[in-house]
This record gives sequence, C-alpha cells and structure tokens, in this order.
Amino acid sequence: MFEGFARERRRVNGVELNYLTAGSGPPVVLLHGYPQSLVMWHKMAPQLTDRYTVVVADLRGYGDSDKPQAAPDDHTVYCKRTSAQDIVELMTSLGHEAWHVVGHDRGARVGHRMALDHPGRVASFASLDVVASQAAFDGMDAAMGYAWFHWLLMRQPHPLPETLIGNSVKFYFDFLMERWCATEGAVTPEAYAEYERCFCNQEAVNATCAEYRSVALDLEHDDVDRGRKIACPVLALWGSDTSKRPGWQTGKALKMLDTWRERAEDVRGRGLDCGHFIAEERPDEVIAELVAFYDEIGP
Repeated sequence: MFEGFARERRRVNGVELNYLTAGSGPPVVLLHGYPQSLVMWHKMAPQLTDRYTVVVADLRGYGDSDKPQAAPDDHTVYCKRTSAQDIVELMTSLGHEAWHVVGHDRGARVGHRMALDHPGRVASFASLDVVASQAAFDGMDAAMGYAWFHWLLMRQPHPLPETLIGNSVKFYFDFLMERWCATEGAVTPEAYAEYERCFCNQEAVNATCAEYRSVALDLEHDDVDRGRKIACPVLALWGSDTSKRPGWQTGKALKMLDTWRERAEDVRGRGLDCGHFIAEERPDEVIAELVAFYDEIGP
C-alpha cells in the first residue's frame, strides 16, 4: 500500500504525528475516521498524486500517531480544536500556506473545526459521511441514538467505556467494521489487519474514548460559532445505503445537505450507493467527485 509515498513522523503541537506524503501540485490533506487510520485512503491517495501534493495523516490518538493520556475531565487533549491545530502545524511545517481538506468521520469533524478556526488556510472542505456534530446532537432522535450507540457509550464517565470496550475490543471492532460496511470485500485483508493492529489495544481504546468524550467541549466551541458559516467551498458525500445501520447520521428528520448549508456558504454533494467506508467502498466515485469539485472551484 502507498507505493511511492514517503512515511515520516513529525512533532507538532506537543505530539508526534505519523504521516505520508507524495505527489506535486496543490496540497490536499486526507484525514481518516474511527475506528480506522490513514490506511483507509490507500485506494484513493495514489490516484491523486499526479495532480496534487497529498498528505495523509494519522490523527492524534489513532494509528501510529501519539496517544497522549488525558485526565477524565480534561477534554482539551482530544477536542477537535486541538486535533485541527495539529494538522495546521503539520501542513505549515511542510511549507504549505493553504490546502484542501478531505475528512471522513472523525477527520471530517476535525476538518470542520479547522475551517472555522483557520479560514485562511483551508481552501476547501470535503466531508465524507458526516453530519455536523451540533446538528446531530440538536436533532438526535431514537433512530440516531440507536445508530450512534458508540457515541453515547463513549461519552459515559471514565473508566466505564474504556473497561467495557477494552474487555472485548476485538469483538467490538469486528462488529463496527462489519456493520458499517455495505460492500462485500471493500476493506482488504491487509487494511483490516492494520486497523486491528492499531485499534485493538488498551492504549488506543483509552485514547479514542477520550476523543469521543471530548465532544462535550466540541459542542461548547460549536455553540460559540452557532450561525457562523464556513467561508470555503464544501463538498458533502455520504453513504446512502443504511440498511445495516438505520438512523445513521440523520435519524428520521435531518437532511445531510441541509445541515451543511446551515453551516457553510457554498455546499454541494450527493449520496453514494455504499455504507460508511466510502473511501474503500466507492474510491473511484469519490475521486471523480473531488477532482470535479477542485476543477470547479479553481486553485
């Protein structure tokens, strides 16, 4: 995987991030989701390098990046503002003044906060299978609560979720990976093994629970910015096959594009016939959408 990419580690904002780089042209940073790592981009990233400088990073707490310990009541360690600052400092250290952000799942939440906190640095933002956190919690109903059981579990006080998940982490991980994927064979054995290696240990469980629990602070930051819109163009893509995950992201009432149009000036997008793991289930379609998006908005 990732032939031709250079693998490096760099210390930024108090943590060491694991990342890959390749290509030339306008910079694009790819940010993964839960319970995965930067490996989720292995089908897409090589296709972008002929036109773009591609940076693929493990977020703090995930993959092979640092997993700092966080006191149970300290949400600053893993809030999206902190993770966004990590990526801003990484991209700056690599010599980039502005860049396109593509985020899946947790990576999209980091990208959303980055676009709000650093509007001059984010040229565009692509969100894959994510409703903005504020919209989701404001509009959460029983259907979404069922689909988002992991959110509600990991928001519980330390050490309840860490203990429950840690005691059966492989079973829990396998359940999420199977339930959230609608395309047989989309996640390759090599990628699956990497996800399992990075996620199925207590250190990763502790870090990811702390990251999800930090939504308490994320929502405070979102509330301060309520009504403020992202200035850069936004592309929203999502998996429209929710047969294995009813209620996912939108519950019964929310509409994906509507939630982003409340939070950004310029939004376009559509659903793709797949589950949650869009970059692995429909990589060519996502690439086509991104390239068309970048061509439309210009450099």
